[in-house]
Amino acid sequence: MNIYIALLRGINVGGNNKVPMVDLKSFFEDHGFVGVKTYINSGNVIFKGVDVDVEMLKTELSSHFGFPIMLMVYKKSSFMRIANSVPDAWQNNKEQKTDILFLRSNFDSKAAIEVLDPISGVDEVVYVPGALLWNIDRSKQGKSRMQKGFIGSDLYKSMTARNVNTVRKLASMLEE
Repeated sequence: MNIYIALLRGINVGGNNKVPMVDLKSFFEDHGFVGVKTYINSGNVIFKGVDVDVEMLKTELSSHFGFPIMLMVYKKSSFMRIANSVPDAWQNNKEQKTDILFLRSNFDSKAAIEVLDPISGVDEVVYVPGALLWNIDRSKQGKSRMQKGFIGSDLYKSMTARNVNTVRKLASMLEE
């Protein structure tokens, strides 16, 4: 069996698109996956299975919960490669903000950085296959064009983000 991680986009945000994690866990178990674990309310699911039909899961999740749900599914090795690419010094704390933007295949290239329009000396953005890693000093956050420039863009609609603390916790859970 392979170990996978599913990252759901846009659930439980601002009281909208509610998906209780206990129901999400049951959904994956009911679809034949084992060792199902969820982490925080943002839609992170670790599970084991032989094979995953992502389009079927997306359709079934959307039908089950009653609204469109985008998800991205990674094998453990792919997720770990992304997680391990984040520099150790990059944190999510009072001084820094670090997000990992997981990309769908239609934007999975270094050219995705251009859509974000980072400012040299303000935003630090690194492309790794499958994701963009973004770090900023919180004192410079008001100078960044990142959030203003890409929210609503096709790139924004084709990715899901997690802060580095969540990604590191998920990576540790995958290693358990």
